[in-house]
Amino acid sequence: MNILQRRAQRTPSALSERINRRQDALWARWQALAPRDQLALGVLVVFLLLFVGGYGGYSMHQAAKDSKARYQEQIADYFWLRAQASNLSSTALNAGTVQEGADAQPPANRVNALLNESGIDNAQVVATGEAVQLSFSHPSQAVVSNVLGNLERQGWQLTQLSMQQDPTSKVIEVQGVADF
Repeated sequence: MNILQRRAQRTPSALSERINRRQDALWARWQALAPRDQLALGVLVVFLLLFVGGYGGYSMHQAAKDSKARYQEQIADYFWLRAQASNLSSTALNAGTVQEGADAQPPANRVNALLNESGIDNAQVVATGEAVQLSFSHPSQAVVSNVLGNLERQGWQLTQLSMQQDPTSKVIEVQGVADF
């Protein structure tokens, strides 16, 4: 037990003794400098500490600011995508599949299916060559806007569009011609 205690005592004292010797040598060199050199060296050390500390603090601040901006942008994108989720339909997600099967269905049936998927019942859809005439009514402006947006996303271009709202029932009546 005494041997372990002696070894434990020697190790820290040897290390502290070496540190003390180096500090003493450094202090002796400092004392040997002229007062003007001590002042110049002191000002240089303070300047370097302020410069390194200031620049380090500034760069850390800029990195944190940039990181926060990227995070805010990602959060904004997330909430925007979340808000757009109601505008996505299964046909829009599978656009490639719809386009492949599009040739199998007549244009009027494709438009009618799109209207039914969007929540429009009893729509009148008539094919006139490449164009399709459509007529429907719905009380919600959001649904009507969503339907017209879905038509455009599927590749239909509205060449004629007429929308009227009944003042008493607030139902929006839509009539239009769409080309593919």
